[in-house]
Amino acid sequence: MSLIKKDFIFNDIKKLKGIGQQLSKYLKKRKIEKIKDILLNLPYSETDRSEVFNINKIEIGKVQTVKVLVKKLVFPRLRNLPNKIICQDETGEIDIVYFNSREGYLRKLFPVNKWVIISGKISFFKNKFQITNPDYATSLENQDYVTQNIKKYKLTKGINEKKYRSISEQVIKDLPEIDDWLDKNFIQKNHLLGWNDCINRLHKTSDGKDHNSNSFRRLVFDEICANFLTLSKNRKRIRIKKTKKYFEKKLSNEILNKLPFKLTSSQKKVLEEINNDLRNDKRMFRIIQGDVGSGKTIVSLLSAANVIENKYQCAFMGPTEILATQHYNLAKKIFNSKLKIEFLSGKTEGKKRKEIIDNLNNGKIDILFGTHALFQKKINFKKLGYVIIDEQHKFGVKQRSDLAKKGGSNCDVLLMSATPIPRTMMMSLYGDMDISKITEKPKNRKKIITLSKPEKKINELWPYIKKQINLKNQIFWVCPLIEESNFLDYSSAKKKFDLINKKFPKHVGLIHGGLDKSKKDAVLKNFLSKKISVLVSTTVIEVGIDFPNANLIIIENANKFGLAQLHQLRGRVGRGDKQGVCILLFKDGLSKNAVKRIKILKDSDDGFFIAEEDLKLRGFGDLTGFQQSGIKNFRFANPIYHNDLFELAEKYFYEIQHNINDEKYNFLLKFFDKAEIININND
Repeated sequence: MSLIKKDFIFNDIKKLKGIGQQLSKYLKKRKIEKIKDILLNLPYSETDRSEVFNINKIEIGKVQTVKVLVKKLVFPRLRNLPNKIICQDETGEIDIVYFNSREGYLRKLFPVNKWVIISGKISFFKNKFQITNPDYATSLENQDYVTQNIKKYKLTKGINEKKYRSISEQVIKDLPEIDDWLDKNFIQKNHLLGWNDCINRLHKTSDGKDHNSNSFRRLVFDEICANFLTLSKNRKRIRIKKTKKYFEKKLSNEILNKLPFKLTSSQKKVLEEINNDLRNDKRMFRIIQGDVGSGKTIVSLLSAANVIENKYQCAFMGPTEILATQHYNLAKKIFNSKLKIEFLSGKTEGKKRKEIIDNLNNGKIDILFGTHALFQKKINFKKLGYVIIDEQHKFGVKQRSDLAKKGGSNCDVLLMSATPIPRTMMMSLYGDMDISKITEKPKNRKKIITLSKPEKKINELWPYIKKQINLKNQIFWVCPLIEESNFLDYSSAKKKFDLINKKFPKHVGLIHGGLDKSKKDAVLKNFLSKKISVLVSTTVIEVGIDFPNANLIIIENANKFGLAQLHQLRGRVGRGDKQGVCILLFKDGLSKNAVKRIKILKDSDDGFFIAEEDLKLRGFGDLTGFQQSGIKNFRFANPIYHNDLFELAEKYFYEIQHNINDEKYNFLLKFFDKAEIININND
């Protein structure tokens, strides 16, 4: 691929004719910074301006095109009045009105006694048809440019359709013939289009809004491959050679023998997979996927014991202070003073903080628990050999890559997630990692009873709630909104808190995303310490936090949540020895999909099965842990529509993985903004 061809695609938009400093600022608000961003900004619809109407046939409120004769130009001397062009045809009159337009420009655009083509939204003012600031106004010679189906793009304030159209058309017209990174035989065999043909059709036809068009499918295939290539390159950077960690497993075996329960066969299998990686001469980068309450943490701590026994240090990071503290307390309990364990967070005070940092630097701490504060520049380990990160779904590929650098070449990395990922998405999200799955629940864990109830029968719940409070049990009450909404008929946490607090004063707490971190932590601590019996909450209840005394969760507007999210919320209860109960409240008139979701949840407690069903019913964009966590990393690809392309890309990726340093693949990575993740420069 020639440098000139490549340069055109990756040039700054200011290199295009007609784009100055101000317009480039507006475009950058839409994340359009390079020419390739214009190619990737597909039209989402089109406006039919093809028919030319007589004035007596036009309709108020519609975008229509008229051919009119200019009769008079009116330029008021008062600043706040608009300029007006009085026009007519053989059937009637219409005013063309402009605000903030220069007189000289309008005189040139609307010569008196000449016919012009106008296209815009029809309105009616003072008994007369009117078009205000028309989208198009041109001479008859340019009629064909206006009278057609014109593509609509998502734009921002400061850019009109006409201006953006001229920019987009300029780019497509000047687009050089790019050497396709796919082999022609592969393209033909799999019914794809060539790269240039694909881009042209996406902008010149209606293909851009058709997920199954050949051109859209080609773009999707490229995007999936770019993602696979990114993960593969990241994996190569991470899986570098390291010093082997030899250990006897004495400490972990001693801990295992003293545990009040036996590991499941699934936990044993995953622990052995991790231990094999730790012994290996290649750096470990592995993720444990396990359902809510499947016992991921104990497996990670047992593996940490093996590393520490080998005279290495370990860092264990949780997403919040409460969750990290929970892991810290569990470690102290199971290690029983055999290891030097400390906890560090943003709240750790000066003297204690300095002591921890010094001891860490001197190798006097075996395992340090905490939040992201563990990876600040001032925190230095003497011999860090193992990093464990819980609830890693907030980490994208870039964050994983940065983390790998911080750990050093001899540091193994283990990630944990309680968000089950559908099989279709596994490779495309975690292709840079080895994947372990804990598929069994502990044998003493009771299946949560899941019930559904119409919201209009909510009063039937109060005696049951009162009974639970009297029995010293605890209850979650989940609402989808923080406050009342004029637009959504959903229950709000604040209103529900007021209601329940009136019925059970001094027994109720409230938590939602609008609270600052310290207030949120204080409420959660009150719940953990049993100072309150009912916790009214939005969906911010932390995944992974253990509330052993909570045995009932009530979820309002349950039909509005995805299956995976409902399953994770349900997993907040039944963590102790009491029977867990989940009550799904719903409004009347459920859709067929909502009925299916509720039935699936009542019938199954298998998070992996539920994730697959959630994907089928709701689509990729709504899955918990993707859109909500900000790591939805596909702009065009969707496993619902493009499952076959994910499989094809995975197969293709496997075949080319040994040759992915070719320049043509780097072009693909840059085109989809993946290059910076793996430090491919743009020269």
